[in-house]
Amino acid sequence: MDVNLARTFLIVAETGSFVDAARKLNITQSTVSARIKGLEDLLGRPLFTRSKSGVELTGAGELFQKHALALVRVWQQAQLQVSLADQHPEHISVGAPLSLWNGFLLKWASGLRANIPGIALSATAGASSQLSPRLIEGTLDLAVMYRPSLPPGLTIEHLFDEEFVLVSSAKAGGRRTVSDYLLVDWGIDFVQDHAAAFPQHANPAISLDLGPMALDYLLANECSGYFPARMVKKLIARGRVREPKRARKFIYPVYMVYPEARNEEAFEPILRGLRRAAAKFN
Repeated sequence: MDVNLARTFLIVAETGSFVDAARKLNITQSTVSARIKGLEDLLGRPLFTRSKSGVELTGAGELFQKHALALVRVWQQAQLQVSLADQHPEHISVGAPLSLWNGFLLKWASGLRANIPGIALSATAGASSQLSPRLIEGTLDLAVMYRPSLPPGLTIEHLFDEEFVLVSSAKAGGRRTVSDYLLVDWGIDFVQDHAAAFPQHANPAISLDLGPMALDYLLANECSGYFPARMVKKLIARGRVREPKRARKFIYPVYMVYPEARNEEAFEPILRGLRRAAAKFN
């Protein structure tokens, strides 16, 4: 199937309009209509319902959307790898939550490039629910994540346990209120566990899903919140933040996940380096 059909479908679904999709793709509206009709003919199902206010996905369209995303990603990955082939004979695409890139995977990536100079690395940040499908479709070679599901065809290997601790940038002894609490979204598991443990923080004054960047806010404002222990260890030692005594901790295992079918000779040095990088947190 022409990947342009899938790409056009996704833009129409995003904009809810053939006119807006045509403008975004810099093509005519009739071309957009022809592409969608061609796609619907191929699939044998209508993908959109039309109305004066625009278009909406049908049930079949909603089902096709994830496959269209996969088609476009696979094509983009193919283009990237082919374009890099002359300068970089090896390429690896790695995905992980933002929290695991900070202070861990970025350092590993530097070591990887030093030890395997010819390798090209593509990095992406995302939740486990987003990364697992990409491993299956082949647009990711390796993922590092908390509590992953294990679809058939993937291997899972424990690296270390991530400990989330409460830290505060406020002076000890000062009176704090619920409004001084910073809720950092570290993923669905953390959010659910946090809600069960601290119902009083169900509606915090500030909630951030910016991961490690939330630490900048904590350091600039007198408040408290949960962060990976490895991320705040030096700050605690320097007195920039403090860890309240007897505060609850949240612990999540970190795994690397990769395809069972792989080039062992090329892949094993990469995995060994990742194991070494993770060993310091055990």
